[in-house]
Amino acid sequence: MRLPAGLILCAACARALHEPRPIEAIAPVPQASAEQLLAGAAEAWQRRGEPDQARKAEDLYLMSARAGAGAEAFAGAIRAKAFRIGREKDGGERTRLAESAVQAGQLCEERAPADAACDYWLAAALGLQARERTATAKDGLARMNDLLRRAARNDPALDHGGPHRLLAIVLLRAPSWPLGPGDPQAALPEAQAAARIDPAYPPNQLALGEALKKNGQEEEAKAAWSLALRLATGPQAGGDPDAPGWADDARAALR
Repeated sequence: MRLPAGLILCAACARALHEPRPIEAIAPVPQASAEQLLAGAAEAWQRRGEPDQARKAEDLYLMSARAGAGAEAFAGAIRAKAFRIGREKDGGERTRLAESAVQAGQLCEERAPADAACDYWLAAALGLQARERTATAKDGLARMNDLLRRAARNDPALDHGGPHRLLAIVLLRAPSWPLGPGDPQAALPEAQAAARIDPAYPPNQLALGEALKKNGQEEEAKAAWSLALRLATGPQAGGDPDAPGWADDARAALR
Protein backbone atom coordinates (compact mmCIF):
# COMPACT_ATOMS: atom_id res chain seq x y z
CA MET A 1 0.00 0.00 0.00
CA ARG A 2 1.37 3.39 -1.01
CA LEU A 3 0.86 6.84 0.41
CA PRO A 4 1.64 9.88 -1.74
CA ALA A 5 5.10 11.28 -1.13
CA GLY A 6 3.78 14.80 -0.51
CA LEU A 7 0.66 14.14 1.51
CA ILE A 8 -0.95 17.45 2.52
CA LEU A 9 -3.66 17.76 5.12
CA CYS A 10 -6.93 19.32 4.07
CA ALA A 11 -8.34 22.68 5.01
CA ALA A 12 -11.89 21.28 5.32
CA CYS A 13 -11.48 17.88 6.92
CA ALA A 14 -13.83 14.91 7.09
CA ARG A 15 -14.13 11.95 9.40
CA ALA A 16 -12.20 8.89 8.26
CA LEU A 17 -14.56 6.38 9.87
CA HIS A 18 -18.33 5.98 9.64
CA GLU A 19 -20.75 3.32 10.79
CA PRO A 20 -19.96 0.37 8.50
CA ARG A 21 -22.61 -1.40 6.50
CA PRO A 22 -23.33 -4.97 7.65
CA ILE A 23 -21.36 -7.75 6.01
CA GLU A 24 -24.54 -8.91 4.25
CA ALA A 25 -24.64 -5.58 2.41
CA ILE A 26 -21.10 -5.76 1.02
CA ALA A 27 -20.50 -9.49 0.50
CA PRO A 28 -22.18 -11.85 -1.98
CA VAL A 29 -24.17 -14.76 -0.58
CA PRO A 30 -21.73 -17.59 0.26
CA GLN A 31 -21.91 -20.52 -2.14
CA ALA A 32 -19.66 -22.83 -0.09
CA SER A 33 -18.13 -23.21 3.37
CA ALA A 34 -15.85 -20.54 4.78
CA GLU A 35 -12.86 -22.87 4.40
CA GLN A 36 -13.63 -23.64 0.76
CA LEU A 37 -14.16 -19.98 -0.02
CA LEU A 38 -10.87 -19.00 1.63
CA ALA A 39 -9.04 -21.62 -0.42
CA GLY A 40 -10.63 -20.33 -3.62
CA ALA A 41 -9.78 -16.75 -2.68
CA ALA A 42 -6.14 -17.66 -2.06
CA GLU A 43 -5.95 -19.37 -5.45
CA ALA A 44 -7.44 -16.34 -7.22
CA TRP A 45 -5.08 -14.04 -5.35
CA GLN A 46 -2.08 -15.99 -6.57
CA ARG A 47 -3.32 -15.29 -10.10
CA ARG A 48 -4.14 -11.63 -9.42
CA GLY A 49 -2.08 -10.45 -12.36
CA GLU A 50 -4.59 -12.08 -14.73
CA PRO A 51 -7.80 -10.25 -15.76
CA ASP A 52 -10.57 -10.24 -13.12
CA GLN A 53 -8.70 -12.51 -10.69
CA ALA A 54 -8.15 -9.76 -8.10
CA ARG A 55 -11.88 -8.94 -8.19
CA LYS A 56 -12.66 -12.65 -7.86
CA ALA A 57 -10.34 -12.93 -4.87
CA GLU A 58 -11.99 -9.90 -3.25
CA ASP A 59 -15.48 -11.39 -3.69
CA LEU A 60 -14.43 -14.79 -2.36
CA TYR A 61 -12.70 -13.29 0.66
CA LEU A 62 -15.82 -11.26 1.46
CA MET A 63 -18.03 -14.31 0.99
CA SER A 64 -15.84 -16.28 3.36
CA ALA A 65 -16.13 -13.46 5.91
CA ARG A 66 -19.90 -13.58 5.58
CA ALA A 67 -19.72 -17.37 6.04
CA GLY A 68 -17.95 -16.88 9.38
CA ALA A 69 -14.25 -16.65 8.58
CA GLY A 70 -12.20 -14.27 10.71
CA ALA A 71 -9.50 -11.68 10.22
CA GLU A 72 -7.82 -13.57 7.38
CA ALA A 73 -10.88 -13.07 5.19
CA PHE A 74 -11.20 -9.33 5.82
CA ALA A 75 -7.44 -8.86 5.40
CA GLY A 76 -7.53 -10.65 2.07
CA ALA A 77 -10.43 -8.52 0.85
CA ILE A 78 -8.64 -5.28 1.75
CA ARG A 79 -5.43 -6.47 0.13
CA ALA A 80 -7.32 -7.33 -3.07
CA LYS A 81 -9.03 -3.92 -3.04
CA ALA A 82 -5.63 -2.24 -2.65
CA PHE A 83 -4.28 -4.17 -5.62
CA ARG A 84 -7.26 -3.09 -7.72
CA ILE A 85 -6.90 0.55 -6.68
CA GLY A 86 -3.31 0.53 -7.86
CA ARG A 87 -4.46 -0.46 -11.35
CA GLU A 88 -7.72 1.47 -11.59
CA LYS A 89 -7.76 4.60 -13.76
CA ASP A 90 -11.21 5.87 -12.78
CA GLY A 91 -10.98 8.16 -9.76
CA GLY A 92 -14.53 7.50 -8.64
CA GLU A 93 -13.99 3.75 -8.63
CA ARG A 94 -10.72 4.11 -6.70
CA THR A 95 -12.55 6.15 -4.07
CA ARG A 96 -15.33 3.58 -3.85
CA LEU A 97 -12.83 0.77 -3.40
CA ALA A 98 -10.92 2.71 -0.74
CA GLU A 99 -14.05 3.50 1.25
CA SER A 100 -15.23 -0.11 1.03
CA ALA A 101 -11.79 -1.23 2.23
CA VAL A 102 -12.22 0.94 5.33
CA GLN A 103 -15.63 -0.61 5.94
CA ALA A 104 -14.11 -4.10 5.68
CA GLY A 105 -11.43 -3.08 8.16
CA GLN A 106 -14.03 -1.80 10.62
CA LEU A 107 -16.01 -5.03 10.33
CA CYS A 108 -12.79 -6.94 10.98
CA GLU A 109 -12.25 -4.89 14.15
CA GLU A 110 -15.80 -5.62 15.28
CA ARG A 111 -15.40 -9.36 14.75
CA ALA A 112 -11.83 -9.75 16.04
CA PRO A 113 -10.89 -6.61 18.01
CA ALA A 114 -7.73 -8.12 19.49
CA ASP A 115 -6.33 -9.35 16.17
CA ALA A 116 -3.29 -7.43 14.91
CA ALA A 117 -4.28 -8.19 11.32
CA CYS A 118 -7.47 -6.15 11.77
CA ASP A 119 -5.49 -3.19 13.14
CA TYR A 120 -2.94 -3.38 10.35
CA TRP A 121 -5.32 -3.77 7.44
CA LEU A 122 -7.72 -1.11 8.75
CA ALA A 123 -4.71 1.22 8.92
CA ALA A 124 -3.78 0.28 5.36
CA ALA A 125 -7.35 0.95 4.22
CA LEU A 126 -7.34 4.35 5.93
CA GLY A 127 -4.18 5.18 4.02
CA LEU A 128 -5.83 4.27 0.75
CA GLN A 129 -8.83 6.43 1.63
CA ALA A 130 -6.60 9.37 2.63
CA ARG A 131 -4.94 9.21 -0.77
CA GLU A 132 -8.22 9.12 -2.69
CA ARG A 133 -10.17 11.47 -0.39
CA THR A 134 -7.70 13.93 1.06
CA ALA A 135 -10.41 15.44 3.28
CA THR A 136 -10.13 12.31 5.46
CA ALA A 137 -6.33 12.54 5.79
CA LYS A 138 -6.03 14.38 9.11
CA ASP A 139 -8.36 12.05 10.99
CA GLY A 140 -7.16 8.99 9.09
CA LEU A 141 -3.45 9.53 9.70
CA ALA A 142 -3.94 9.95 13.42
CA ARG A 143 -5.92 6.72 13.55
CA MET A 144 -3.34 4.94 11.38
CA ASN A 145 -0.59 5.94 13.78
CA ASP A 146 -2.40 4.38 16.75
CA LEU A 147 -3.46 1.22 14.89
CA LEU A 148 0.00 0.55 13.48
CA ARG A 149 1.75 1.00 16.82
CA ARG A 150 -0.62 -1.52 18.37
CA ALA A 151 -0.15 -3.96 15.47
CA ALA A 152 3.64 -3.59 15.72
CA ARG A 153 3.48 -4.52 19.40
CA ASN A 154 1.24 -7.53 18.86
CA ASP A 155 2.47 -9.01 15.56
CA PRO A 156 5.48 -7.15 14.14
CA ALA A 157 6.16 -9.82 11.46
CA LEU A 158 2.70 -9.45 9.88
CA ASP A 159 2.90 -8.84 6.11
CA HIS A 160 6.71 -8.98 6.03
CA GLY A 161 7.07 -6.43 8.83
CA GLY A 162 4.13 -4.42 7.55
CA PRO A 163 3.20 -2.59 10.77
CA HIS A 164 6.71 -1.12 11.11
CA ARG A 165 7.01 -0.46 7.36
CA LEU A 166 3.68 1.36 7.02
CA LEU A 167 4.26 3.29 10.24
CA ALA A 168 7.60 4.45 8.85
CA ILE A 169 5.88 5.65 5.67
CA VAL A 170 3.25 7.54 7.67
CA LEU A 171 5.91 9.22 9.80
CA LEU A 172 7.94 10.11 6.70
CA ARG A 173 5.15 11.53 4.57
CA ALA A 174 2.64 13.04 6.98
CA PRO A 175 2.94 16.68 8.08
CA SER A 176 4.71 17.14 11.39
CA TRP A 177 3.15 18.25 14.68
CA PRO A 178 0.82 20.10 15.23
CA LEU A 179 -0.72 19.33 11.83
CA GLY A 180 0.01 15.60 11.81
CA PRO A 181 2.14 12.72 13.14
CA GLY A 182 5.05 13.22 10.74
CA ASP A 183 8.50 12.62 12.27
CA PRO A 184 11.34 11.53 9.95
CA GLN A 185 13.67 10.76 12.85
CA ALA A 186 11.12 8.43 14.44
CA ALA A 187 10.51 6.84 11.03
CA LEU A 188 14.06 5.51 10.69
CA PRO A 189 13.96 2.91 13.49
CA GLU A 190 10.56 1.75 12.23
CA ALA A 191 11.94 1.23 8.72
CA GLN A 192 15.00 -0.49 10.14
CA ALA A 193 12.78 -2.82 12.16
CA ALA A 194 10.84 -3.83 9.04
CA ALA A 195 14.08 -4.45 7.13
CA ARG A 196 15.36 -6.65 9.96
CA ILE A 197 12.18 -8.70 9.94
CA ASP A 198 12.34 -9.38 6.19
CA PRO A 199 15.38 -7.88 4.47
CA ALA A 200 14.52 -9.64 1.17
CA TYR A 201 11.13 -7.93 0.80
CA PRO A 202 11.62 -5.01 -1.63
CA PRO A 203 9.08 -2.61 -0.02
CA ASN A 204 11.04 -2.82 3.24
CA GLN A 205 14.21 -1.68 1.47
CA LEU A 206 12.29 1.05 -0.34
CA ALA A 207 10.95 2.40 2.96
CA LEU A 208 14.38 2.11 4.56
CA GLY A 209 15.96 4.04 1.71
CA GLU A 210 13.41 6.82 2.05
CA ALA A 211 13.95 7.01 5.81
CA LEU A 212 17.72 7.08 5.43
CA LYS A 213 17.48 9.83 2.81
CA LYS A 214 15.21 11.95 5.03
CA ASN A 215 17.78 11.57 7.82
CA GLY A 216 20.73 12.72 5.73
CA GLN A 217 22.25 9.30 5.07
CA GLU A 218 22.39 9.52 1.28
CA GLU A 219 24.85 6.73 0.50
CA GLU A 220 23.07 4.28 2.79
CA ALA A 221 19.78 5.25 1.12
CA LYS A 222 21.19 4.49 -2.32
CA ALA A 223 22.40 1.10 -1.07
CA ALA A 224 18.91 0.24 0.21
CA TRP A 225 17.25 1.32 -3.04
CA SER A 226 19.80 -0.61 -5.10
CA LEU A 227 19.07 -3.71 -3.03
CA ALA A 228 15.33 -3.17 -3.52
CA LEU A 229 15.86 -3.02 -7.28
CA ARG A 230 17.92 -6.23 -7.30
CA LEU A 231 15.31 -8.00 -5.20
CA ALA A 232 12.42 -6.79 -7.36
CA THR A 233 14.05 -7.78 -10.65
CA GLY A 234 15.83 -10.95 -9.58
CA PRO A 235 14.60 -14.54 -9.60
CA GLN A 236 13.41 -14.23 -6.01
CA ALA A 237 10.62 -11.94 -7.25
CA GLY A 238 9.08 -15.11 -8.67
CA GLY A 239 6.78 -13.40 -11.14
CA ASP A 240 5.06 -11.39 -8.40
CA PRO A 241 2.76 -8.94 -10.24
CA ASP A 242 3.75 -6.23 -7.74
CA ALA A 243 7.46 -6.56 -8.54
CA PRO A 244 7.48 -4.24 -11.60
CA GLY A 245 6.02 -1.44 -9.49
CA TRP A 246 8.62 -1.99 -6.78
CA ALA A 247 11.36 -1.90 -9.41
CA ASP A 248 9.98 1.34 -10.87
CA ASP A 249 9.92 2.92 -7.41
CA ALA A 250 13.53 1.88 -6.79
CA ARG A 251 14.70 3.26 -10.15
CA ALA A 252 12.86 6.55 -9.52
CA ALA A 253 14.48 6.86 -6.08
CA LEU A 254 17.95 6.17 -7.47
CA ARG A 255 17.46 8.87 -10.13
